[in-house]
Amino acid sequence: MPPSLLLVDRIEQYARLMRVDRPIGTFLLLWPTLWALWIASSGSPHPRILLVFILGVFLMRSAGCVINDFADRNMDPYVKRTRDRPLAAGRVTAREALILFFLLGGLAFALVLTLNLLTVYLSLIGVLWTVIYPFMKRFVHFPQLFLGFAFSWGIPMAFAAQTGGVPQLTWFVLAANLFWVLVYDTMYAMADRKDDLAVGAKSTAILFGRYDRLIVALCQLITLLLLVIVGWLQNLNIYYYGALVVAAALFYYQQWLIRQRDEARCFQAFLNNAWVGAAIFLGLVLNYL
Repeated sequence: MPPSLLLVDRIEQYARLMRVDRPIGTFLLLWPTLWALWIASSGSPHPRILLVFILGVFLMRSAGCVINDFADRNMDPYVKRTRDRPLAAGRVTAREALILFFLLGGLAFALVLTLNLLTVYLSLIGVLWTVIYPFMKRFVHFPQLFLGFAFSWGIPMAFAAQTGGVPQLTWFVLAANLFWVLVYDTMYAMADRKDDLAVGAKSTAILFGRYDRLIVALCQLITLLLLVIVGWLQNLNIYYYGALVVAAALFYYQQWLIRQRDEARCFQAFLNNAWVGAAIFLGLVLNYL
């Protein structure tokens, strides 16, 4: 293969390893980070801080995908939905994946260094969550909880970057997002339940068993209640609460999608959560206009 084509192929494989072609994870990480920035700044985040977090979300989500596939490189070939991923299919080596992970993480950390010291310290904890999560499915039945912290840690970082501190409100927003992650990643795991059982991977979908829909519904309800508390504490207006009504309607639709636990419909319900995050963010934007 000519060197130019070889370079193009490597870039394409690395982009697939980073899930550039599947931005759903970036959106699910971005929306709660933007919620936190808008609340912390009363709707006027500093442009530099906003840019750092948007770029940081993309880099850390990409890094998370790379380390996840590295951790699952011996499992993914036996899972229908993941067997064609670059590492699982042998188109990228484990060494290449680790180099890419450290490169992405280094770029993200370089961005964080432009922020205050508290945010830098919090980012180190965020990296720890990112690295730990992919390995948890081998040891615990609730790896989704670890993903929840990894996908929620941008919230205290956003408050710290914008305000210089981490007020009590931060933890209500984080808790709401944590339960939301349990919602959508359990749906994701429901789509993979048969394959996960076959390869010995653990998940909340397996842990919850026949009570999966009920527990997901409870997590949806808790998410909304915590977001109502956030709105009450911040004296947010009707636009925000209207957004929560839209989120509730989307949650109901997701319950309808997963009612028969069809794998494709469960994955569709997972994808639908991007609209939940977008609706809540729009409500916050309109609230502060």
